[in-house]
Amino acid sequence: MSTTQATVPAVEHHTARINGAQLHYVTAGATGSPLLLVHGFPETWWTFHKVIPLLARTHRVVAVDLRGFGDSSTAEDGHDSTTAAADLHGLIEHLGWGPVHVTAQDISGGAVFRLVAAHPQDILSLTAIEMGLAGFGLEGLADVTHGGSWHIGALTAAGIPELLFAGRERELLGQWAFPGMTAVAGSVTDADVAEFARTYARPGGWRGAVGLYRSMLAEGVDLRALAASRPLTVPVLAVGAGGGPFTSATLGQVTAGEVTAVQLDGVGHYAALEAPDALAAAILDFTSSVDAA
Repeated sequence: MSTTQATVPAVEHHTARINGAQLHYVTAGATGSPLLLVHGFPETWWTFHKVIPLLARTHRVVAVDLRGFGDSSTAEDGHDSTTAAADLHGLIEHLGWGPVHVTAQDISGGAVFRLVAAHPQDILSLTAIEMGLAGFGLEGLADVTHGGSWHIGALTAAGIPELLFAGRERELLGQWAFPGMTAVAGSVTDADVAEFARTYARPGGWRGAVGLYRSMLAEGVDLRALAASRPLTVPVLAVGAGGGPFTSATLGQVTAGEVTAVQLDGVGHYAALEAPDALAAAILDFTSSVDAA
């Protein structure tokens, strides 16, 4: 297992004490409106490493490892979506870059929805990639009797991630997680898998994922109430890939205005790794229109 942190020439690495956690993040770009990238599972900031140089041509870009993921710190608890939202708000304040365009995907949806609903002053726009929300159908992914995935129950059961996943990170990610949801052959390399596996193999390296999935199974009522009382008012772009229209259908239920939708055909779930050029083009077209307005 590699112990060397992966990087690309375009980025600088940083750590900061935010909300009681040591958050690792990378930055790129010197000018333009700021853009915050938030990963999903089984990912870290590295999922955006192909996209960051493209976005950094016209934006100041920051990509963060959520607490319990990547090279950010872990704790015995406190990896729920509410805490992650507070971390993101704290990071925006720490950088002094706000308001920001935020781009998020997958299981980070609950945290980012909470961030945007609670702190709209932090946000210029939201781009959601392959993202759902508890209370709006995402829980169905845990229902194995109707096509859901076994890993959600395994991650959220006490002691099971340490029993089944610890020490098997390379095999789990390289032979199951990425191949099973990737449509573009060769887009997720052995080096990518090694970098993701490096950080999941840390002591407590599964805690971030455990916390967000436990939140997903428990927060449906909370998010529905939040959407009813504070629907999103910022411009929203929904990017679908392997999940088709699921993201746009979800965001349409929690947004006060219209949702702009883009579909990346022939692309699996990991859009930033599989189609970085098309994804960056969609994000840049959207953010430029928001900035112009």
